[in-house]
Parts: sequence; structure tokens; C-alpha cells
Amino acid sequence: MAQKLELTWIGKGEQPKLEPRILLEDPELSYHAKERVTENDIFDNRLIFGDNLLALKALEQEFTGKIKCIYIDPPYNTGNAFEHYDDGLEHSIWLTLMKQRLELLKTLLSEEGSIWISIDDDEGHYLKVMGDEIFGRSNFVATCVWHKKHTRSNDTRWFSDNHDFILVWAKNKNVWRPNLLPRTEESLKGYANPDNDSRGPWTSGPCHAKTPNPKDIYPITTPSGREVWPPPGTSWRFSKEKFKELIDDNRIWFGKDGNNIPRFKRFLSDVQDGFVPTTLWFRDEVGDNQEAKKEVKSFNNQDVFATPKPERLIQRIIHLATNEGDWVLDSFAGSGTTGAVAHKMGRRWIMIEPGEHCHTHIIPRMKRVIDGTDQGGISKAVNWQGGGGFRYYKLAPSLLKKDKFGNWIINPEYNAEMLAEAMCKHEGFTYNPDPHVFWKQGQSTENDFIFTTTQLVTHQMVAGIVEQMKENETLLICCKAYNVNVDEFPQITIKKLPQAILNKCEFGRDDYSLNVNNLPMKEREPEQLELF
Repeated sequence: MAQKLELTWIGKGEQPKLEPRILLEDPELSYHAKERVTENDIFDNRLIFGDNLLALKALEQEFTGKIKCIYIDPPYNTGNAFEHYDDGLEHSIWLTLMKQRLELLKTLLSEEGSIWISIDDDEGHYLKVMGDEIFGRSNFVATCVWHKKHTRSNDTRWFSDNHDFILVWAKNKNVWRPNLLPRTEESLKGYANPDNDSRGPWTSGPCHAKTPNPKDIYPITTPSGREVWPPPGTSWRFSKEKFKELIDDNRIWFGKDGNNIPRFKRFLSDVQDGFVPTTLWFRDEVGDNQEAKKEVKSFNNQDVFATPKPERLIQRIIHLATNEGDWVLDSFAGSGTTGAVAHKMGRRWIMIEPGEHCHTHIIPRMKRVIDGTDQGGISKAVNWQGGGGFRYYKLAPSLLKKDKFGNWIINPEYNAEMLAEAMCKHEGFTYNPDPHVFWKQGQSTENDFIFTTTQLVTHQMVAGIVEQMKENETLLICCKAYNVNVDEFPQITIKKLPQAILNKCEFGRDDYSLNVNNLPMKEREPEQLELF
């Protein structure tokens, strides 16, 4: 077996058994425009408050293969957060926590999707190797360099850090193509129509080739009657026959008086309607940190992020990676720039934020966007007038908890509906209660259903359900206790709670965050006294 090229680190193989939590909407914190602005007004956006790894797991069932663009701006691991660890373990922790998130993000990406990750030199090159392993080296697209600040830090010890990276992978590079960047006014300046050609504006280029072909060296007679040859050391780009075709088609320009050296006409209508993006993203095109700070200050001037991203930067990413109506996901939402820009651009969005920034920054910001009062950032460029909305969700508590005797029990905070939805996720069913048939709470196929109850399931109850079932239907019953001879009902499977799910995942853990305070700390070695 060929040896695999990979990055290894302490704890790389650790795979947390994540609990597939359900999401609970808080209508008091959800928000929408008072009136629909357009027929396609977007309201199906989601703001999720809670640990981002658990939240990604919660989205897995519904959104696998549906997200068109993922942008994340994770902690850069600049060395400050892990002061109690040695260098090797510090990097290992960061890589492990990122790997766990990237693997889930990959499952959410659509086949035509792409992921964009902001990073700097501290972990950027490690992230590139790890990302290649997860997404496939053949799916790596580019490293974009963002000019994040223009001032020089003269107090720095080595180099003034003036750029960040954005690493880009496609889910399937053979399928994925970026949209073109729109043409600028500057790029259109060279186009004109001095001869009123019906095909519209054009620009011209030379008709000679620098690498000569002897058979294409011949004289051309201009409309004024002058004979011209290709410049010395060159030949014409076209054969005699092709040149005549181009002249007859009015694609050769001999100047206003018909006396100039011939030039080939390139019509604006024939060229691509935009530019292929480059990997250098200058601040005058996409903004910088200072611009981003001003944007954040407009809705919260008390707590301004040290390194926010400007709306124009995110606009470029979303423009290249998506079209209107596509899903955009940011699982390190911060101040909410990704959602704000996606909203203004007519994309559907999901943001996940575990910190209080969710309430102090994102909600106020998105309310202003929806109301149309946010006219900063890209608003004027896209003529944003407001509209749409979002639903606010928090993660449900863990389904199981220990009682005072240390036994696992169903969390008393779960009502019947929550329990039914949670068991659908645990067993791979889609929660979709039938309003007329109580035992059809969810289904995995057209004929396979699930029913969860805290009642004692009796033989009589099951017999009544079986009478209602069609010939090819099957049912999984999840319950605390039952008194049924299951051999009599081959179309019925019964699982006892909580035993049936105890070993499926890790219950009772609410935080898998990148915050080092939540990780087991390395014990400091006792200081050695020197003997003189």
C-alpha cells in the first residue's frame, strides 16, 4: 500500500461522538420586515446561538449537500490563547478543533459549493495541508491575498503584517467555477464605435504576429489605395483568405481616413461579461480592517472587533461563489458581516455564534439591515432598501442527563414534541408529524415511520396501530417501557429509552469551543531549585 502524505499531530484521531441536538426557535428574538418588500422576500435565514460544532451537527440532517458557499474567519491561533501549553500541543489543539469543524462543513457543502477560510501566517500553511487532506488536494482552488491594512507597523520586531490569506477549496473542482467579476468603468474606456458599427462598441488590436510565419507575409491594400506590409520581423496574424473575410465583415479598421495600418476589431459584445478573479485583493477594491471597524461602529461603538472583515471583502467572496437564493453559511459569525452582506445580496444565510456577540452585535446589525436603515457597507452599491428576516435558534439542552443517583434519564426539559424530534435525529428520520395519524411523527422512507412516547406501550396499543398500518409500512417505536410480544408484529420494532441511544453519542456536553479555558489544562511542572 502506498504511503499517504499527511500532516500528523497529537490528538488528530480524536473524534467526538457529537449529540445531534434539535434547534429551538425563540420567536421573541426572531425578526422580520413588517411588510414583504418583494414576492421573493427572504425570511428563511437562521441565526443560531450556541457551540458551533454542536450547531453544525444539528444542521447536518437537513442541510447535507445544500450549502453553496461557506465562509469562516476562525481564531488565528496567534499564540496568546494557549499560553499554558507547549508549542507542539498548542498547535495540536487548534488543528484538532478545526479538523472536527471542517469535516462537518464538508458534508454540508453542495457538489457545486466552495469553502473560503480567512487565516494568517501563524497556522495558514498547516491549515492548507490539513484542508487538502479533508477536501482533497485536487479540489484546492487558490490562496487569495487580502491587503488588510496600508499603514506600516514600525514598532514590530520583524515584518509589518499587512495581509491575510483566504484559502479556497471547491467541493468538486471539476464542477465548480467562480462567477466573473463585473467590468469596471475603467475597463470600458477603451471601447468606442467611431464607424457606427451595428455590433456596438469595440476596441482594436494589431494584425501582426511577433513570431513570423513566412506564408503570411504579403501586402495589404488599404481603402485609400496604399500598400502596407507587416512590420519587419513579423507576419500577419491571418492568411490572405482569412484577412479578406475579416475585411468583408468590417472587422478590420484602417483608421478614419482608410489609410492606416490595419487593426483587428474586438467587440465588447464578443468578450466575457466580466473578469476572471485574480489572487491579489487590494484594499481599494475590497476594503481593509479600518473600513470594517467603521462599519461595526455604526451599530456598536462600545465593543469593536480588533480584526473585523469589511463588507466589500465578503461581497466579493459571495459574488464569486453564489447566485441569488443560494445558501451561505458562516459558523464563526463574530459581528455578523457574512449574514449582513448575504442578506443584502439576496442570498439565504445561516450564521452560528457561541458568544454574546450574537446578541450585542449580530441581532442589532441584522435588524438594521432588515429595516433598511443600514446604509453603510455595500448597501448603496446594491441599492439595498430593506426586507426579509431571520429566525433565531438556540441549541436544545442535552437529551439525556444524570439523576441524583448517577443514572441516565431523559432530560425533564424535553416535552413530547421535543423528544419526538430529537429521536428522529438520533434514528435518522425526518421529523414531520402527521396531523391525522398520531404515530406518524417522522419518516425515513415513504413507508418507514417512527413514533416516540413516554407512555407504557402495551400490546393493545400496538395492535391498534397495526390495524391502521398499510401492508408495506413499518414502524419504529421508542419508549421508556413496553409490555408487548414483538414477535406477533413483524412490521414493528421497539426500542427502550434511554438505553437504545446511550452509546450513540456524548451526552451532557455543551461546549466544544476553541476557547482554551474550556479545555483540560496542561499541568505545570514544578520548578526545579538550583543548588549552589
